[in-house]
Amino acid sequence: MSEKIYAWLLRLYPSHFREAYGNEALQLFRDRARDEKGFFPSLRLWLDLLADLAISIPREYGYVQPALIGASAQHRLGAGPAFYILEGASPRPGALLLGSVLSLLALGAFWVLLNQAGSYAGIGVRAPGQMRGDSRFAQPQATQAEPQDATSATSRAGGEVFKLDAAERRRVIDGAVAILKKYYIERDNAQKIGDALLVHEKSGDDDAVTDGADFAGLLTRQMRDVSPDRHLTLDYSQAPLPQHPTGPTPEGLARYREAMQQQNCTFETVEILPRNIGYLKLNSFPDVSVCQSTAVAAMASLNRADAIIFDLRDNRGGEPAMVALMAAYLFDHPEYLYNPRENTTEQSWTQSPIPGNRLADKPVYVLTSNTTYSGAEQFSYDLKMLKRATLVGETTGGGAHSGVWHRIDDHFGMGIPETKAINPFSKTDWAEIGVEPDIKVKAADGLVTAEKLAQSKLQKQQGLRSSRVTASRK
Repeated sequence: MSEKIYAWLLRLYPSHFREAYGNEALQLFRDRARDEKGFFPSLRLWLDLLADLAISIPREYGYVQPALIGASAQHRLGAGPAFYILEGASPRPGALLLGSVLSLLALGAFWVLLNQAGSYAGIGVRAPGQMRGDSRFAQPQATQAEPQDATSATSRAGGEVFKLDAAERRRVIDGAVAILKKYYIERDNAQKIGDALLVHEKSGDDDAVTDGADFAGLLTRQMRDVSPDRHLTLDYSQAPLPQHPTGPTPEGLARYREAMQQQNCTFETVEILPRNIGYLKLNSFPDVSVCQSTAVAAMASLNRADAIIFDLRDNRGGEPAMVALMAAYLFDHPEYLYNPRENTTEQSWTQSPIPGNRLADKPVYVLTSNTTYSGAEQFSYDLKMLKRATLVGETTGGGAHSGVWHRIDDHFGMGIPETKAINPFSKTDWAEIGVEPDIKVKAADGLVTAEKLAQSKLQKQQGLRSSRVTASRK
């Protein structure tokens, strides 16, 4: 019942917000509901939620999709949460009034539904501002030239609400088709997707859509009907998009550093479990330039462990450079890591061996879930292909190819995968199908299962060492 209430409250947000972040918000809700139970924690979380509604709903109706500032200097990301900062803007008075009315309605509906449900237990929620961490694409990497029609939506002033007409829809479709044919990694599918968009347009399937966000969502679904690629998306922004790519601002980088400092660079837990088993719960692979010292300290604290468990069940991805840094501790020689964002380069190899490192020959276990994604899948997949780790848990989410964002015009842009490196061991990747674990169990049972596997492995190793000592004495 609690989840249904929360899902209903999400409907108060604009359609573009729900489409982009609704599923992620529900997953965050489930995670918090699982971990935070009891009357007072639940009450506090719901009060936080209502406060967030009052603040965030006016903002979302006041402006749409402000520009994203990527943390990576390359402006590329896999499909995954990496961490990004949203540039803010002041909402208009009308938006504030609308948000206030909606918030009051939500408050009344909440108490009615809660009284009917009869229980506070197990309710949790993330602040709406945190729902944006899984944005698929960073700032534009290339600009699609497009002549501007004086009467087009892209030339209308100051965020004025407008309706798309047939000419404007066709112009956006033509821009998307041109980008697909020029850049999409799946060349055969590029032609098929482009043809499908034109067929839908000719058949009148788009005629009823006049809202920019709804039109972008419709085209995204039409493209994915042909190629179910999660990195392939068409996006809309009411605020005018920049004419040229821009790098992260000093303010954006400062905010990112502050966020990482507050979250310990998403290194949630680092400890030694019974039987001297190291345990590391990592919820993203953050930027090395910001979090290298934290990563090095975490691995150093596990250096004397006899086995190590990496918990990636809540990890939504991040930077390949951090993936390579963490994997480097598991080898005593430079090892090639398949990186879905680039073809083989010097950065595709681990910087092994690490001086003073003792983990290169220790048993490794990686915990996965169906929300393990992108960079976390790269870490899991590579170690599995190299037979360096045992994967325990559920099949991962299936986000492999990297995407680049292209500008179509002032308000529409397109995220499109441009790179597909081939793993030399499997000759494929995990796109759409996910990474299969070696030991399939429910994600919630992953840690207990991995601990038992590690203990059994260590006991066998100890038995073999004892046998060798006995034999040598004879």
